[in-house]
This record gives sequence, C-alpha cells and structure tokens, in this order.
Amino acid sequence: MQRQTNRRKPREFVAVIEQDEDGWYIASVPSLEGCHTQARSLDELTHRIKEAVLLCLEGQGAKDTEPRLEFIGLQKVTV
Repeated sequence: MQRQTNRRKPREFVAVIEQDEDGWYIASVPSLEGCHTQARSLDELTHRIKEAVLLCLEGQGAKDTEPRLEFIGLQKVTV
C-alpha cells in the first residue's frame, strides 16, 4: 500500500544579501513583503532567512496567487 503525503513541491526564493558598516549581514526576500533578517555570519543568516521565509508563507496562509518572478541578476549602479 502506498502512503500519500501532503508535502508541497519546494519553492525557491531569491534573497538579497548586504553587509552594513558594523559587519552585520542583512537578507531580504523582495517577493515576500516584510521578509528580512540579519545575522553576524553567513551561515547563521542562511538559517535565519529560511525561518523568515517560512514565517512569511505561514502568514500568507493558502494564498499562492502572487505572480512568480524569475531572478535575472543584480547590478550595482554608481551615480
């Protein structure tokens, strides 16, 4: 007998990572409003941004109508 699971297909999100003048790493997920976190190391930041994404998705409930954007790249602009 085959067991059925209610697991969803994993979703991918792009996180923008920056570093402030005090050395803290800051990550934000532009496709999820209010989804951001910070940490002293990149390893800890990776763990924390995953938690933040899960919390943001949980807050959205079953809402999955947002248009999916494909990450193309980043460009630094000096003016």
